Amino acid sequence: MANGTIDAAATGKSRPQGVGNAVLRVEDRRFLEGKGEYLADLNIPGTWDLAFLRSPVAHARLKGVTIPEQYRGQVFLIDAIDFAKPIVAVGKAPGFKYSEYPPLVRERIRFVGEPIAMCIAPTRAEAEDIAQACELDIEELPALWDIDVALQPGAPTLHDGWTDNLYVTTEIKTGDIAEAKAAAAVTVKKSLRMGRHVGVSLETRGVLAHYDRRLGELVVYSSTQFPHVIRTILAQALGIAESTLRVVAPDVGGGFGPKNNFQPEELAVAALAMKLGRPLRWLEDRREHFIASPHAREHRYELTAYADAKGKLLGVEGQVTVDAGAYSVWPWTASMEAGMAAGIMTGPYDIPIYHGRAITVGTNKSPLGPYRGVGRTGACFAIETLIDAVARAVDRPPEDVRIENMVKPDQMPYRSATHKLYDSGDYPECARRAVAAINPAAIRARQAKGEPDGRLIGYGVASYTEQSAHGTAEWVARGLPVVFGFEPALGRFTPDGKLILFVGIQNHGQGLETTLAQVASEELGIRVEDVVVRHGDSSTSPYGMGTFASRSMTMAGGAVSRACAELAVKVKRIGAHLLQAPEDQVKLADNAAWFGEQSISFAEICNAAYLHPERLPQGMEPSLEVSVVYEPGRSTGAFSYATHACVVAVDPGTGLVEVLDYVVCHDCGTMVNPLLVEAQVVGGVAQGLGTALYEEIPYDENGQPLASTFLDYLIPGAAEVPDVRVLHMETPSPHTRFGIKGMGEGGAIAPPAVVVNAINDALRGLNVEISETPVTPERLLAALLDARSH
Repeated sequence: MANGTIDAAATGKSRPQGVGNAVLRVEDRRFLEGKGEYLADLNIPGTWDLAFLRSPVAHARLKGVTIPEQYRGQVFLIDAIDFAKPIVAVGKAPGFKYSEYPPLVRERIRFVGEPIAMCIAPTRAEAEDIAQACELDIEELPALWDIDVALQPGAPTLHDGWTDNLYVTTEIKTGDIAEAKAAAAVTVKKSLRMGRHVGVSLETRGVLAHYDRRLGELVVYSSTQFPHVIRTILAQALGIAESTLRVVAPDVGGGFGPKNNFQPEELAVAALAMKLGRPLRWLEDRREHFIASPHAREHRYELTAYADAKGKLLGVEGQVTVDAGAYSVWPWTASMEAGMAAGIMTGPYDIPIYHGRAITVGTNKSPLGPYRGVGRTGACFAIETLIDAVARAVDRPPEDVRIENMVKPDQMPYRSATHKLYDSGDYPECARRAVAAINPAAIRARQAKGEPDGRLIGYGVASYTEQSAHGTAEWVARGLPVVFGFEPALGRFTPDGKLILFVGIQNHGQGLETTLAQVASEELGIRVEDVVVRHGDSSTSPYGMGTFASRSMTMAGGAVSRACAELAVKVKRIGAHLLQAPEDQVKLADNAAWFGEQSISFAEICNAAYLHPERLPQGMEPSLEVSVVYEPGRSTGAFSYATHACVVAVDPGTGLVEVLDYVVCHDCGTMVNPLLVEAQVVGGVAQGLGTALYEEIPYDENGQPLASTFLDYLIPGAAEVPDVRVLHMETPSPHTRFGIKGMGEGGAIAPPAVVVNAINDALRGLNVEISETPVTPERLLAALLDARSH
C-alpha cells in the first residue's frame, strides 16, 4: 500500500485518488451552479466604474484634452497620477532599446487604444458617455504599421532617443554552417509568416481597487495569473510598501498569457483609487480586449535547411523577426517571442549545426505579450514545415524523414544546438504512434480515389518539445527583471482533520484545486474532497510566482508534495504514539493512520495536535503545519513533447478547410490526472486551430486594427473543432517530483504546423504551397489563382 493510494482492500471504503488517477474536478460544482466569483461579481460599497478614453489613432502628439465643464472632477489625465512611475521592463541595458510604458499617455500616442484619460461615474455606461464627450487635440504622425515600414531607412522612431526601431537582435551560433553547406546534397529555403492575434479569454481583463481603512492597505483585485508578482511591481510603481498593498485574484475566467503581464490599466486604476480614496472598477469590454490588450504572434521566418540525399539534416539557418508593438511589457520584455522561437527552433531533432537570429521590431501596435505556447508555436510552424519541404525535396514520406532526424532515446539527456538540455523521452516512438493512428496508407488510397464533392484530402504531421519547470539558472540566463525559479506551499491541518493547502500559483481553469489535492492524497492518504486549496490572495498565500509556462504542477505540485511528505512524518509519529505501534509500521490511508487492522483517524490525530497536546509524543511541538519552498532538481527544465497528426479536406472552389481527423500522441511525464491532461490537450488544440485557420488582427496603413469585434475576428467553435484523439506516453522526468513535466501549453503549439502541412499535402498536385497563417479562404484562393496564372 503506497502513500496516497486510498487502499480499498485495507479499508473497504475508498477508491484511489492520488497521482495518476482520473479524479473528477472538485472545483466544477461551483462553476456549473453559477457560484463562481469573478471580478465583475465583486461588490464593494461605493464603487464607481471607470472607462478609459483611448486613442483613436496609432501615432500622434497629444496636445490637449477638452473636458466638458459638467464632467470636471470625473476625468483624470496623467498629471492626476504623476506619482505613479512608468512601467520599465528592461533598464538601460547594452543592446536593448530603453522604453517607458506610461499608465496614461503623457505627450506621445503610440498605438490605437492606448489609454489617455480615466473617466469615472456611478455606472460604466455613464463613464463611457463622459469619455465620448471629451475632445482630443492631437497632431497625427506617420504610423509604423508594419515590420517593413518600421525597418525602412529614415523611418520615424517609435521612442525618443532611438536610432532605429529594433528593440534588440540576438544570435545563436553552434557549429560551422559553411561545413553543412558544403556537405549538403539538398538545400531547401522557406519564407513563413504567422498572423497577429489576441488571447480571447472568456473573461476579459479587469481591476477593482479600494482602500481598506481598517487594515490601512490598498486592496487591488485583478483578473491576473500572478497576484504576488503584481503586488511587488505595483508597490514599486506606486512608491508604497508591499506590506500596505494586497492583491487578490478571484476566480479567473481564462488567462492564456494576456493576464500574465503588469498592465498599465492596473497601475492607473490603483493609482487613481489611492488618490481619490474611493473604490474604482474597470472591466475591459471586448473591443478594448481586441485593440489594447497584449497581442500575440506576428512572426516572420527565413529558413534554410542543409540535408543529405535522404533528408538527414546537417544544419539549419533560421531568422525570426517579430513585431513586438509599441512597448516592452513587464516582466517578459519585448524580446520574449523572438528569443524563445530562435532558442527552441531545432525542436525534437538532432541537428548538429544551427545558426539562428532573433530580431524584435517596434511598431505602432498594441504591445506583444505572452500567449499559450509562447515562441514555441512559431518555432514549431517553422521547423515542421521546413522538414516537410526537405521530405518533398528528397521524395520521401515526411513522417520517415521526421522520425529519422529525431533525437533517439539513447541520446538522452541530450543538449541541443540551441543549448537546451532535453531530460528524457522517446521522440521517435511518439511520432510512430501518432502516424500509425492517422493511417497514411488509408489516406493515400483515399487521395487516389478522389472525393465525390471535389475536395482535396491531405494529411500532415508535426512534432515539438515543450520546456517546463524552468529553474533559477534558466530564468537568470534570460535576463528578466524577475527570476521565477521556485514555488512555495504551506500545508495546514485543521483540528477536525481536514487539510488546507496555501499555494502561490493561480487557477484560471486548469483544475489545479483538484490536482494539487491529488498530490496531497498521494503523500498523506487523505481524501481529495477533504483537501481545500487556497490561492490568489497575496495576504494569505505564501509568496509565489503564479501560473504560466506550464509550471503549475511541476513547481506547485512539487511544493505541495514536499509539504505533505513532511506533514506525513508528523502524522505518522502522532498516529503511532496513539496506536501504541512502531512508527515504521504505520501507514496512512483513507484519512487515517493504520497499524494492521487498527486505525486512528486524522480527526483524532489533529485533535491531539491542536487541542490536547498532552496526548502528543514526548517533546513534540503542537499543531500540524509545514511551509516549504520547492525547486526542481535541475534548473534547465523538464521537456514534454508530442506529435500531432491530422487529416484535412480542402475545397479548391471556396478555399474552405475542414479538419476531418486529429490525433495527438504526447508525453508529459507522469500524469497526475489523465482526465485533466486530456482536456488540456484538446483545449490547446482548439486554440491552435484558431491560430492556424481563423484568428488574425491585421492593420491598415494608418495603423488601424481591422478586427475589433467578433464580426471581424473569427474563433473556432464546436463545429470547427474535431473529436481529438489523444494517445498517452509517460516518460518521467528525473528532475521533478513524481517525474511530472508541464503540459498546459502543448496542445496549442503544433496545430498551425500540422494543419499547414496537411493543406500543402492536399494541394501538392496543384503546385501550391501555403506559408502563412491563418490559412483563410481568401489566402488559399489567392495561392490557387497565383499557381494557375503561372
